[in-house]
Parts: sequence; structure tokens; C-alpha cells
Amino acid sequence: MGKAEQRHHYAGIFSEKGGAMQEEQEQRQLLHRRVIEVNGYARPDGWYDVEGVLRDVKGHDVDMAEGSLTAGTPIHDMFLRLTVDDAMMIREAEARMTSRPYPGTCEKIVPEYSSLKGVTIAPGFTRIVRNRLGGIHGCTHLTELVGVVATVAFQTRYGTLSPEMKERPPHLDGCHALVSTGEVVARFYPHWSRARVE
Repeated sequence: MGKAEQRHHYAGIFSEKGGAMQEEQEQRQLLHRRVIEVNGYARPDGWYDVEGVLRDVKGHDVDMAEGSLTAGTPIHDMFLRLTVDDAMMIREAEARMTSRPYPGTCEKIVPEYSSLKGVTIAPGFTRIVRNRLGGIHGCTHLTELVGVVATVAFQTRYGTLSPEMKERPPHLDGCHALVSTGEVVARFYPHWSRARVE
């Protein structure tokens, strides 16, 4: 998408119309919008590609290091792909920056995200990411995107599996609805249920 197309696309985002929404928009000024989109794909080799994009746009013109940025033009436009296997080990990791506030500097950190190769998305993953790519060792926005992409990797890997799967689904006991002693697990994952039989 070229810059002219981007401006046209994002201009539409900032001009919501209709009923109460239009009246509310007339009373407020949109200053910032962040959009995160993540897609998970099955590969022919049995692995999974999970790709995330993070875009930040301003609702007004803003002065940047290299000149003025027109409203609706991305200030951040960043991409991250994690390729995982059945065991949720990251086989490949790729990051890219299309838009960033400090061209020539921001993108120098991009190669560091390949250090995620070989890490398994499992308990302790967040700590590993923080240690390797937190603070001055990474980009705040790409590192945030790692967590989102990792979450979707679980949805991609396990979302199509049968409740009778031989390995314990990792999302069990991950939230109140999926507590292994509860009714949802008893109904949909009976093999893994620890609910009391009355």
C-alpha cells in the first residue's frame, strides 16, 4: 500500500459516520489509534506461520524527527512472524519495520528478534522474551507484538484439534472458564476433566 493509499485508507477510519457515533465524534478529537492484526497459517510442512502487524496512527499532523507526519499516516508499522512446530517451538522468527519514528536507528534492532528461534512458547516464555528483548535490548512495540503473536500461535496450533487429543491441551487451567474441575472441561474435554462425580 503506497503512502497516498495509506492516507486515503486511514482517513476513512477517522471519519466514522452515523447516528450517535457521528454526534459523539463531533464532540471529541481522536488523537491516537493502534491496530494489531494477527493471522495464523498452516504450512505444507506441518509447521505454522503466525504473523502479526502493529500500526499506530495519529488523528492529527505531528512533527517528527524527519519532518511533519500527516494525520492518518502510520508512525509505527511493524511486522513479526513466528514459525512454530507441533511442540510450539519457534523454528523461525522474522521482524520488519515499514514505518518507525527514527529511521536509521529503530530498525537496527530488528535482527535481534531472530534470537527467539529455538525458544518454546510455554510457561516462562514471557520471562525469556523480557530478558532477551526487553528495554534497551529491543523495540517496545515489536516486543509487545511477540506476546500477542505467541497467544495466537496457541489458537492456531490447538484450535482445530479434537477434544480427544492424546496430549493435554495447554489452555486448560489457563482461565476461569477452562479450569479442569469445571463444567466446560467436563463437557468438552472429558478426558482431562478433574470434576467431582456426584
